[in-house]
Amino acid sequence: MAKIQMKTPLVEIDGDEMTRMIWKMVKEELLEPFIDLKTEYFDLGLEYRENTKDQVTVDAANAIKRLGVGVKCATITPNADRVKEYNLTEMWKSPNGTIRAILDGTVFRKPILVDGFTSFVPTWKEPITIARHAYGDLYKGVEFKVEGPCEAELVIKKPDGTTETQTIHKFKGAGVVQGIHNTNESISSFAKACFQFALDQKQDLLFSAKDTISKKYDHTFKDLFNEIFDAEFKTAFEEGGIQYTYTLIDDAVARIMRSEGGLIWACKNYDGDVMSDMVAAAFGSLAMMTSVLVSPTGEFEYEAAHGTVTRHYYQYLKGVQTSTNPIATLFAWTGGLKKRGELDEIPELVHFAEQLEVASIETLKKGIMTKDLIPLSSNPDKQEVTTAGLIAAIRGTLESML
Repeated sequence: MAKIQMKTPLVEIDGDEMTRMIWKMVKEELLEPFIDLKTEYFDLGLEYRENTKDQVTVDAANAIKRLGVGVKCATITPNADRVKEYNLTEMWKSPNGTIRAILDGTVFRKPILVDGFTSFVPTWKEPITIARHAYGDLYKGVEFKVEGPCEAELVIKKPDGTTETQTIHKFKGAGVVQGIHNTNESISSFAKACFQFALDQKQDLLFSAKDTISKKYDHTFKDLFNEIFDAEFKTAFEEGGIQYTYTLIDDAVARIMRSEGGLIWACKNYDGDVMSDMVAAAFGSLAMMTSVLVSPTGEFEYEAAHGTVTRHYYQYLKGVQTSTNPIATLFAWTGGLKKRGELDEIPELVHFAEQLEVASIETLKKGIMTKDLIPLSSNPDKQEVTTAGLIAAIRGTLESML
């Protein structure tokens, strides 16, 4: 079988720890034997981010803007312990946050469902898609550690030289202070992306924030969503038989838990991070969640929604064969390849990526799976395999299909 030819490279963004190992396995076993894979490679492993003072992250994001499609491995966002472990000169910010800020997109995360796998929430029958705002808030925050008594102020400097000041807190001792921001332009792009996605999917849209407490910050999100919906999308929603609802985030959690699924839940940046993990875990596994960042100008970045699986990586370094689930990483690749094939009009590439996804699901349905999925499967013949074992089984299924 001749390899499928690509016209335009996609942006390949490598990552850290166990997911970096899985990244390599997927490429070597499931992609390169079948595709003449063309990529522009960027190493966002923490060591190289340190070497480039994180310029590589910016370069990767700009490459996605230039080429239109990127595929990203999971990466480390360092904390104080990681700074010591990797001997970093700085506690580098979230690479995902940096890329999202440059692309100013919206992240859509959706669980991968497999027949015979039971959700931890019995009422959920259909996938719940999390639409996550991809700019600002904690990911662009500015922070200070306060060492002693002081007064923290929020100061707005206007172009005419005048200022407005509010006292944040009068510290009597040590503490911390943080400043976050967002823009009407980015919030509006987020709202429009959510409304359009809901129309495309023909699903109800729920947006949640906390405007009763955050009467300016969160209230701005609520107001812009309402204004854009009424002006641009209300009629289309009515004609499509779907609904848009705003509610407080604590009410949204209760509503979602009682629902049957099959809706889109739009969240602010960090809320979306937390809730997508909750939804993925409840449907089965954090490694069973697709994630795509869509920019307002039509660029796409596909990634695994989970972390770098540090515990398994340390076992791997000791020579232990781990049973780490590679499905989310695999679906990041298939998502990117499908989009590259669509944009470049290569139906063979789109078909291959679709077949690879089907082969993955069929392999799991046969009962061949990693350890995290064993408790969820009702298959009486289920078999726990290593990461390499599952990838080999998927390749066998794929080859039989092709």
